Amino acid sequence: QVQLVESGGGSVQTGESLRLSCAGSGYRYSTATMAWFRQAPGKEREGVAAIWPGDTRKYYADSVKGRFTISRDNAKSTLYLQMNSLKTEDTAVYYCFATCYSGSKGTKYWGQGTQVTVS
Repeated sequence: QVQLVESGGGSVQTGESLRLSCAGSGYRYSTATMAWFRQAPGKEREGVAAIWPGDTRKYYADSVKGRFTISRDNAKSTLYLQMNSLKTEDTAVYYCFATCYSGSKGTKYWGQGTQVTVS
């Protein structure tokens, strides 16, 4: 059974930092494409950052480029999102997302979300 468990959310002031973590289990973590999404009140869920297996590629939304860094520790099956210079518009529920592959078939999984509030 695949599980994604986020942690590290909280309430901070503008300009401060937070690091989100997502612990994965139940799948071959090192071969999964991992990502962070967020959803602010009244808005659609949006992709924030993504990282491919072997760190061969990373993606960042324009709104977070230069401030957020996505990384992964395959030995710990954990995904991270370092968020610096936080802005009020970063306030949202942040979700961990995984695409797990079995052969050519990819199955998608979501974590339960962690709240980030910037004021």
